[in-house]
Amino acid sequence: MVYLGCHLSSTKGFYAMGETAQQIGADTFQFFTRNPRGGKAKPMDEQDAAKLSQLQMQGILGPVIAHAPYTINPCSAEARTREFALQTMEDDLARLEHLPGNYYNFHPGSHVGQGTQIGIRLIAEALNTVLTQQGNTVVLLETMAGKGSEIGGSFEELREILDRVEHAHRMGVCLDTCHVHDGGYDIVHDLDGVLTEFDKVIGLDRLKALHINDSMNIRGARKDRHEKLGQGHIGLDAMVRIVTHPALQGRPMVLETPNELDGYEQEIRLLRERIGENV
Repeated sequence: MVYLGCHLSSTKGFYAMGETAQQIGADTFQFFTRNPRGGKAKPMDEQDAAKLSQLQMQGILGPVIAHAPYTINPCSAEARTREFALQTMEDDLARLEHLPGNYYNFHPGSHVGQGTQIGIRLIAEALNTVLTQQGNTVVLLETMAGKGSEIGGSFEELREILDRVEHAHRMGVCLDTCHVHDGGYDIVHDLDGVLTEFDKVIGLDRLKALHINDSMNIRGARKDRHEKLGQGHIGLDAMVRIVTHPALQGRPMVLETPNELDGYEQEIRLLRERIGENV
């Protein structure tokens, strides 16, 4: 089963996003929990959330991904910035209890000169603060390109974070194709090798979702610049191999390419045509 979707605006509510996804041929989607540059989230509409959950229970939509704002940095050198990250994550996770069984994805953060090991420790401490045994949302660490002091540019760094989190069953990974490509992993010519390495270091059972993005950069550039499918250095053929790989089935695969809604619809249709699914 291939769940394909894209990033949608959450301004009209959960059920409206579910309807939009269906209209463009998607059966999953991703949304920001609040303004991606920070700020307060709008009030939770429990009835709206329940209507989206109903679509999922009916099998119309698969799991969806809530994305934390870019501004959170749980491993910042500034205590005030770390506290903002904690408050945001706690609030987001509490709200997502109204959408049980879905995912909460975030960029691990940047150590801003403190060093990788300190960054890893602070991220794990933040997760141990916000996660409880009973929660119904799996939190995903996103693979990063490794630019600057970014944490998560290697599978080993993500594994170190995961090893320090107490409630391990609440954790997973979201693999971003642009990020891992820019981070140096050869998903174009050696996808099997990359997935084998991921399985050895982290475990494929921990891989819960994917971001399907082409890249403007050559492999290993560590720059993180997304491109439309087939217009970058990864290429459409490699994207199709990723989407159809037997080890990756059943996971939500979300486009974050530089597109408006019509562009996402075209890319979803293109992928479905290439993998032989009805559109």
